[in-house]
Amino acid sequence: DLEDFALGFSLTEGILANPGELYDCEIVQGAEGIQVQMNVATERFVALKEKRRNLTGRTGCGLCGAETLEQAVRHPAAVQADALQFSADTLHAALDAMQAQQELQQQTGATHAAAWMGHDGKITLVREDVGRHNALDKLIGALAEDKQDFSAGAVIITSRASYEMVQKAATVGIGFIAAISAPTALAIRLAKETDVTLIGFVRRQGHVVYAGPHRLI
Repeated sequence: DLEDFALGFSLTEGILANPGELYDCEIVQGAEGIQVQMNVATERFVALKEKRRNLTGRTGCGLCGAETLEQAVRHPAAVQADALQFSADTLHAALDAMQAQQELQQQTGATHAAAWMGHDGKITLVREDVGRHNALDKLIGALAEDKQDFSAGAVIITSRASYEMVQKAATVGIGFIAAISAPTALAIRLAKETDVTLIGFVRRQGHVVYAGPHRLI
């Protein structure tokens, strides 16, 4: 899923404005690891150099490499997902369906997952990674490659909802995030600022709504 990660990370971090600015992506296996080599639009490459950020992908860090607070704390525009609504029963059923599709987790017990719930409440895509941020980037990259409408569904994550996770989702226009654990205070604040529905502690028996209750019916 490294191609998905490369595209998703580039979109959620503002390196690319749209998938069409990625011309080519090559995975290179080296002696000490794997490199993802990307050919992007010239203006985006110039903008990336100006940001002067070390964008090394890591498993457990969402803000690593930012040289200034302004680089780390971005303020995405409010999402446009006014027509999106789900019932609590639909959300809980989707959680069960997601867990059944977590193949790496079933094999290793060591991965996070991010899943896409379409407007009909069905889980259509799941991506997994040791790092929760990477799992979300992979999912967003796969959705972008498939030309999915980010405003027409919801993300379910098997982790806490950090500020960075909400930031990534809002950047591409996702208006609904459900997590099995708690959100951070900054995540809640950003969700309210960007009109993202943020739900935590999703279980079969319930959930807690922290922002955007109008999308849960």
